[in-house]
Amino acid sequence: MKSNTDTDLASKIRQLRIDNNLTQEQVAKALDATPGYICNVENGRTAMSLRMLVFFAKLTHTTLDSLVGCMDESYTQTALDNEIMELVSQFSDDEKRKLIDTIKLWRA
Repeated sequence: MKSNTDTDLASKIRQLRIDNNLTQEQVAKALDATPGYICNVENGRTAMSLRMLVFFAKLTHTTLDSLVGCMDESYTQTALDNEIMELVSQFSDDEKRKLIDTIKLWRA
């Protein structure tokens, strides 16, 4: 019998795939699996191994903690969030402060 946790994880995997504009075929290829396996995972018939979960988390720009529910589920990083973080990480402190000020002005 499937637990709610298994069903929740299956739903989260499916939603992350969709949110990242990936097909089951693309995910299967990236994880060296079959589309049928990905379908079974998303429908809760098969559980991903830890290794697969790690690769899936990287593929969908999320953390393993977030994927399995160890973090706040209300927010999952998107590819766009990761791109912003990558760019901002290269800024000096002064540039970061200017960016914050600009965003505050823009949002006002």
